Amino acid sequence: MTSHYAVFGNPVAHSRSPLIHAEFARQTGQDLDYRAILAPLDGFAAAIARFREAGGAGANVTVPFKEEAFRLATRLTPRAEQAGAVNTLKFDNDGVLGDNTDGAGLVRDLTLNLKQPLAGKSLLLMGAGGAARGVIGPLLAEQPGRLVLANRTVEKALQLAELFGGRISGAPYAALAGQRFDIVINATAASLKGELPPLPEDLLHPGALAYDMMYGSETPFMAWARQHGAERVEDGLGMLVEQAAESFFLWRGIRPDTAPVIASLKSAE
Repeated sequence: MTSHYAVFGNPVAHSRSPLIHAEFARQTGQDLDYRAILAPLDGFAAAIARFREAGGAGANVTVPFKEEAFRLATRLTPRAEQAGAVNTLKFDNDGVLGDNTDGAGLVRDLTLNLKQPLAGKSLLLMGAGGAARGVIGPLLAEQPGRLVLANRTVEKALQLAELFGGRISGAPYAALAGQRFDIVINATAASLKGELPPLPEDLLHPGALAYDMMYGSETPFMAWARQHGAERVEDGLGMLVEQAAESFFLWRGIRPDTAPVIASLKSAE
């Protein structure tokens, strides 16, 4: 009997998740279908309810609904609770389980696929919304030398830093002047709007990696990083596949092989 899954977002037409989960299903012999659903900005909970009533077994959640999904869940995994944001929902007789696979997906992409160790490194994470909240805990678990969180609204960055017990520091972009980082991760929605956060010219250490969680095209941040000395510039396609594999494992109890899926998607770009 076919199980039904979907990704909910706004926008969502660009999502590669249906292709990824179709390949995971083929690879593992699972009987499921997966589609993208555009939820109204003021109608996420209703859209989820309709999907669940129609037999939906689980869902992924993307911009801008991750914090709303957190509030919708009746149970939370520890990593979702820590993140305060949910990107994966599993529906069962006990209600709605909320998980956050973003951080695991990012760390797996950085450390396994890109061979970038994080221990002892100087990290800058841009953004203080659901995307950033979901990755802070897993990044800290890799024991970086320091992790700075920058955001246009500095109060949000400071509040988020406080939630993690002072293990990270929050700052406005202006305060980054004179600081340098080994790894800079863009978790803002600026790339979706074709915008660039206000970054100082000398932000990157020699050999730095610039990573944008967006995927599918060269973003303003990626172009900026190439022009300002980044040794490597990567988009979030690998993270997307890795977090999808975490979701798939939660739903189906089987962990798919991500490497051929990433390779296939990159060759199609």
